[in-house]
Amino acid sequence: MAMRVNIAFIVLIVAVATIGGFMFGYDSGVINGTQEGLESAFNLSKLGTGFNVGAILLGCAAGAFVAGRLADRIGRRSVMLIAAVLFVGSALVAGAAGSSAIFIIARLIGGLGVGAASVLSPVYISEVTPAAIRGRLSSVQQVMIITGLTGAFVANYYLAASAGGSTAPFWGGYPAWRWMFWMQVIPAGIYFLALLFIPESPRFYVLRGRDTEAEGVLTRLFGAEEAKRKVVDIRASLAADHRPRLADLIDPTSGRIRRVVWAGIGIAVFQQLVGINIVFYYGSVLWQSVGFSENDSLKINILSGALSILACIFTILTVDRIGRKPLLLVGSAGMTVTLAVMAGCFSTASLVNGALHMSDNVGLVALIAANAYVVFFNASWGPVMWVMLGEMFPNQIRGSGLAVSGFAQWIANFGISVSFPALAAGIGLPVTYGFYAVSAFVSFFFVKALVHETRGRELEDMEG
Repeated sequence: MAMRVNIAFIVLIVAVATIGGFMFGYDSGVINGTQEGLESAFNLSKLGTGFNVGAILLGCAAGAFVAGRLADRIGRRSVMLIAAVLFVGSALVAGAAGSSAIFIIARLIGGLGVGAASVLSPVYISEVTPAAIRGRLSSVQQVMIITGLTGAFVANYYLAASAGGSTAPFWGGYPAWRWMFWMQVIPAGIYFLALLFIPESPRFYVLRGRDTEAEGVLTRLFGAEEAKRKVVDIRASLAADHRPRLADLIDPTSGRIRRVVWAGIGIAVFQQLVGINIVFYYGSVLWQSVGFSENDSLKINILSGALSILACIFTILTVDRIGRKPLLLVGSAGMTVTLAVMAGCFSTASLVNGALHMSDNVGLVALIAANAYVVFFNASWGPVMWVMLGEMFPNQIRGSGLAVSGFAQWIANFGISVSFPALAAGIGLPVTYGFYAVSAFVSFFFVKALVHETRGRELEDMEG
């Protein structure tokens, strides 16, 4: 007998959960276009700018680590509600900050929310969707991340254009860059209110021994008969003797960390070592450094965001047909080539009055390669990493596996982002982008060796 799936209800739940992805993207992308304002307001050095930009990422690492464990205690939806509150508070304080220290604290708080949303939105989606379309619906998370980034780029562009520059006075006499942060309050408030209308994850209910409530949610999702069967399957997949804990990440027979945990940490870290967030966090500064105006640089950011969304739509249409692993392999190969081309282009640039300049032709090649790189990333590693982290771990270790993988992902993000200004000024853009290209090359072989396909498998069938 075919399973009755309440698609309308599932789509509604996914739409709400992925607003967390939008906030993740917006909070990460809003910094792109505010660096000039931060440097002038707080008198920052290059390293200081890097730390103000990257501070959010330390919060993200802590948020991802704590959220995965906390979600096993108080629920997926409850932690997402806390994240929404953190988004609002961070936006208000970051925009009003009178010092670099206050700004960094505000961004750390926002990072806690971003880290929590980054790991919980995909796991929540994977826990309420049928296996046959799970990859497709989980991929929506990346679309919303990119939509959030693009939304931040568009808002920053129009605020700067309306004020006459990011540091020019705007509403209330406050500079436009402060309003770039305050604008986040609107989507954060919507996220909080929308979360009140979706149910808790049925797998969390079973985890806490609340089978009746789990069956109620599953009945709304899949019908009464399937709900009873799923509760039994979920219960059977959980170890009977204890609740999930970090120690479960160690295989009791070998005494070593489970292979699936290393696979999760690896794909999380490689997603950052290829340098994607340099494009998102420093895109405006990067393109200005090679001769584009601030106005043109902000437009290039919007173009990159639009291409990213189209690439993610491709993944949504193909991830449940092609599979996760083939997409990762194609993405690694494509990013290796495009990053190498960018490194080559930057190697031809000359230094004029402290700024990099490329010929028009080379500049065009660099721009095309950068956008091709963004397309390869967002058709593969961007969405697929989140899909896999949400589904690859067995029920017993899903919260803990997400905690350590999410923590590793954000620490790698922090290292790449904070080091970029100093590396670009020190060893130069060609070597910096060469490192990202080598990382993409190595990621191909990592996926081939350690990552297992999860397409079409029920979460209760995942092996650790």
